[in-house]
Amino acid sequence: MSVNAIVPLTNVSLLAQAVESAANRPPELPGLVVMYGPSGYGKSLAAAYSANLHRAYYVECRESWTKKAFLVAILREMGIIPMKTLSEMVDQVAEQLSRSGRPIIIDDVQYVIDKAAANVLTDIYNASQGTLILIGEERVPASMARLERLHNRVLEWVPAQAASLDDVQELAQSSYPDVEIDRDLLDTVRHRVKGCLRRIAVNLYRIHSEALANNWERVDMDTWGDRTIHTGQPPARRA
Repeated sequence: MSVNAIVPLTNVSLLAQAVESAANRPPELPGLVVMYGPSGYGKSLAAAYSANLHRAYYVECRESWTKKAFLVAILREMGIIPMKTLSEMVDQVAEQLSRSGRPIIIDDVQYVIDKAAANVLTDIYNASQGTLILIGEERVPASMARLERLHNRVLEWVPAQAASLDDVQELAQSSYPDVEIDRDLLDTVRHRVKGCLRRIAVNLYRIHSEALANNWERVDMDTWGDRTIHTGQPPARRA
């Protein structure tokens, strides 16, 4: 995905600024940036933007990963053939980060931090002194607080923000420029889904589809009427 293809929403800008700051920090300062927040807030979108902007290595963690699987995934992203032992793989990752000067973005990092694999992150940072961007769910700061060797290497904490009305309008105009969706409807959607960007995107799609079906060029609350707004809750069972 190109940088130009990503809408510059609030969390995209917040993370990009934090990565820029970490990449240009004085050498005596730590190099970890942590973005955290609820699912659906657009953290992975922000990660994709920053990965493109800064030529960062990007790894999306999985719950089933072991230490070895985690390191192999990083080395695969770097285009490096993994060596046999975990210690050797940590050294390979650290050497590449040091040599390239490129950041590494680790998405869904809670799956690593919740396991003993968290120590691998500390080892990689200590050996490379590189820029590590950790992205995860709301519980990540509390989980890291139990890992002092990792926690005290954080340069900046970046709490992901709920979508603003400007974010929703920017997304609507970028995604569906052929239909004007009024701010009153956009703000109602935003409030109903509590700023969750993923559910906002679902509702924008539904509004656009309804507009095309009814030949609407503009949609506001009056036009939308009593049609439903998707909040993630299943409909009530009919009696």
